Amino acid sequence: MKRLSIRRLGRGRYLLAALAGLLLAAAFPTFNLAGFAWVAPGLMLAAAAGRPGGPAFRLGYVAGLVDSLASLHWLLFIPFPLGAAAGWLALSAYLALYPGVWVWCCWHLYPHPGATVDLTTEDSLAGVEPARSIMALGWSRRVLWAALCAATWVALEMAVGRFLTGFPWNFLGVSQYLVLPLIQLASVTGVYGVSFLVVWVSVAAGCAVAAAVGRPASRWDWVGELAVPLLVTFAVVWFGLDRLARTAPSGRTLRIALVQPSIPQTLIWDEKENATRFRQILQLSEQALATRPDLLVWPEAALPEFSEDNFRALTNLVAAHRAWMVFGADDAEPSPRKAGGDLELFYNAAFLLDPTGHLAAVYHKQRLVIFGEYVPLARQLPFLKSFTPIQGEFAEGNGPVQFRLTRPEAQCSVLICFEDTFAVLAREAAAPGTDFLLNLTNDGWFGESAEQWQHAVNAAFRAVETGRPLVRCTNNGLSCWIDACGRLHGIYFPGDRNIYRPGVKTARIPLRGRAERGGLTFYGRHGDWFGWGCVGWVAVTCAARFPLRKTLGNSPSRTLE
Repeated sequence: MKRLSIRRLGRGRYLLAALAGLLLAAAFPTFNLAGFAWVAPGLMLAAAAGRPGGPAFRLGYVAGLVDSLASLHWLLFIPFPLGAAAGWLALSAYLALYPGVWVWCCWHLYPHPGATVDLTTEDSLAGVEPARSIMALGWSRRVLWAALCAATWVALEMAVGRFLTGFPWNFLGVSQYLVLPLIQLASVTGVYGVSFLVVWVSVAAGCAVAAAVGRPASRWDWVGELAVPLLVTFAVVWFGLDRLARTAPSGRTLRIALVQPSIPQTLIWDEKENATRFRQILQLSEQALATRPDLLVWPEAALPEFSEDNFRALTNLVAAHRAWMVFGADDAEPSPRKAGGDLELFYNAAFLLDPTGHLAAVYHKQRLVIFGEYVPLARQLPFLKSFTPIQGEFAEGNGPVQFRLTRPEAQCSVLICFEDTFAVLAREAAAPGTDFLLNLTNDGWFGESAEQWQHAVNAAFRAVETGRPLVRCTNNGLSCWIDACGRLHGIYFPGDRNIYRPGVKTARIPLRGRAERGGLTFYGRHGDWFGWGCVGWVAVTCAARFPLRKTLGNSPSRTLE
């Protein structure tokens, strides 16, 4: 009977971990159940309570795998089935490593990491023994451990955003994008501070449950577990409300027209459709220019080919309407390589045309999409090319470029594709004098899915972090603009809730006054100070724990450094 109960407990732990993964996925678009994000991390730790080491990692991995498979299901919409399925499974399996490491690390850093729970007792099966183990610590150590768990989560987000070119997508703090007072913290700490707060409260809530279960006679012990993180949360909300009240737009504005052609990805790959695509986007541009904008914007790779006829059509278009224009297209430069190398380097680029039709500036994309814009180790492992429809590959750009407009005077920096999910790139682009950030992207790879929404809300944090509006022009959604506090404007076409269709959107973007143009947020000045601080804290604590384990074994007298 006991063996049967133990097996049920084991299955129950994995079901609990899977539930935590589902809650994480549901916290992001299109479900937007942000409250679940405050529950899931604590639930992941609860699933592994009393089972440190390998079991803890496996339970965390299950939670991460369920989360990634659910939230990244839109990868299956890529119109290249083999690569879509392989990419979805491989990326999900890779990202699941991080929650696995987090659960393992949290229980390793617990002051009694070697202690396990006797699964043969009735108290263990009821969850009482793990709760008592947690409550055996002093209050201050439990609070410190909960904060250290949050710091470990942030340290792992720092890693996932940088390792293998980085994939900073759906960090936990992003789930709170609708809670405007809370996310103003990102102007100081970046998105990492919001993630930290959510995890800290979640783990503290788990400790509060442990207090209620482990000490049922003490009615109010659970309040102490939540007191510190909730006080910090209230202080952050107060700061956010104050920032929202103080962030008022200046009187100057820039009129921008965003063209969303909504070309299916299969047609973009078909060279026979180039002429049709170009005619369609020119027709939409004529509609956009009828609103007399200061700036006309096309999305990423909108120009089918950089031919002489196409370029002449563009210059005639802007010259006739006396408007500035930014458009996305491929660019090529002679390669500096000698014999044996490629003769040209190709770039995913953005171009600025002035109202006379002259080329004023060019930006080359810096962060490339793996298997979308380049294939790693393609020469050594040529079979990898079978997982992607791309034929050649792009080179990386060298850095941000300022696009300067005159009459009206304005300055912006361009980010292409998923570059607006990289805080470090947005921070570099938002140099003093920059009025707004401009993102050109083609999310048509993913059909009409949750990806467009997730991309937009991830980008919202770049606006908060830099204190600059961010304008997004996309192929098939979500074209909009985001103010410096993270509010999304112009999500829908007038009278239509379909964000994916072709059309034109117009926006009036507030420009910074001359006295404000050099101003940077705290995050803009100091970057990922908070994230690196969490990395340092976790690294020092882990380094201190290993020699303690060797010296003290499983002694319950160990302390949390």
